[in-house]
Amino acid sequence: MTDNPYMTAEASAMPQNELEARALVRTASRLNNIKEHWPVSTVELNEALDLNRKLWTILVTGATEESNPLPFEIKQNIFNLAHFIFKHTFAVMAKPSAQSLEILININMNIARGLNEQSLRRAQQQENNSASEG
Repeated sequence: MTDNPYMTAEASAMPQNELEARALVRTASRLNNIKEHWPVSTVELNEALDLNRKLWTILVTGATEESNPLPFEIKQNIFNLAHFIFKHTFAVMAKPSAQSLEILININMNIARGLNEQSLRRAQQQENNSASEG
């Protein structure tokens, strides 16, 4: 995805949920930039929407794999959310408007926030475990 070896090394050292959160924030920021500079070219809009759709395809595929330890209800929720995102994305492509991007931006930012909170809890738990062992 990047030719910068420092960014590649940094990304490979990150937990999966932090990588996912970063990707979600990055795509939300791109969509938000388009919203703030509306109107934009159809090509620019469709590229950003396609990137978001591809990201959600990766997220839903990973989350709903049989080997994923997530509870069934969470897998189902992620699947339903991705389905909504795909439908909404095609609706935006059919009838573009700056306002219609807001829901995609909000979903990405809220999911990213949840993933980052999960990372923070895991780090605190590891710290507490290390402190109790020492």
